[in-house]
Amino acid sequence: MDLRVLSDVSQRALPGAPPCLLALGPEREGVDLVEWGRAHGEALRHLLAQRPAMLFRGFRVPGVEAFERFAECIQPSLSEYQERSTPRTEVSGKVYTSTEYPANETIPQHNEMSYASAWPMKLFFHCVQPSLEGGATPIADSRAVLECLSPEVRERFTRNRVMYVRNYGTGVDLPWQKVFQTEDRAQVDAYCERVGMQVEWLGGNRLRTRSVRPAVMKHPLTGEDVWFNQAHLFHVSNLGPKVSAAMRMVFKEEDLPRNSLYGDGTPISDADLEEVREAFLKTTFAFPWQAGDVMLLDNMLVTHGRTPFAGARRVVVAMGEMRSERDR
Repeated sequence: MDLRVLSDVSQRALPGAPPCLLALGPEREGVDLVEWGRAHGEALRHLLAQRPAMLFRGFRVPGVEAFERFAECIQPSLSEYQERSTPRTEVSGKVYTSTEYPANETIPQHNEMSYASAWPMKLFFHCVQPSLEGGATPIADSRAVLECLSPEVRERFTRNRVMYVRNYGTGVDLPWQKVFQTEDRAQVDAYCERVGMQVEWLGGNRLRTRSVRPAVMKHPLTGEDVWFNQAHLFHVSNLGPKVSAAMRMVFKEEDLPRNSLYGDGTPISDADLEEVREAFLKTTFAFPWQAGDVMLLDNMLVTHGRTPFAGARRVVVAMGEMRSERDR
């Protein structure tokens, strides 16, 4: 698509940015992002398949409500955060805080909800307040990640898929009531049956779930193969050597709060996981947030994460256009 269809903006330089990222800024001061979005929403939707990461910088975004209205210009029906994996808080409407993990921790690259039965195709981020140090939301091209993997590792993951195992009620990680947004076991059972998730209720109001999801998928618009899973993030080794060793001392392997296996139930080797993490290291790009920034991602084509930070930081997120394996 010719960028000239986007009036009143020009490209902004981001040294070292990958081809998937397009940074845009207004050609004059005071351009309201919502008004500009209303005029260009359709063009941006078409452009997203070609430039699946877009950064809007220098526009007037007076608050979280304005961010939500801009997101609705591109995705009129925003989605709720379901089948949850991380702690978030509802901010306004269908806008949430970004993952509420301690500031000193890195959140590895991942495609949002790629472990789930349905995932958002579009992700929107808004930096309300950048941190004093760090706190970037790095991105990586999911196609490039896949290309970095050896044929053997690609084949193993593609053929076997990924099994996500979660144990709720252990006192670690989110409780099942938060993940499934209900206190009713019957509702959990019905949801899990509907999405093909195995359920096992244990003593003490504990719950174990198992779900097998793809590791590699085809993008519905481009037809390209993309790396699309959270095997490296769910695996107990993601906690680091000391913490993962401590977890294995406390819990049996099948009782770990969360873990990933190949889809047939066999362990994923340390070597395979290390290759995945190396692929992300090679392809990840980070830039410092500026107050007022908005970023739009195609969630299948681009991953995101978070670097550690110091000082107050406020980044909010919205998502939409839910898709599942059944969609063609």
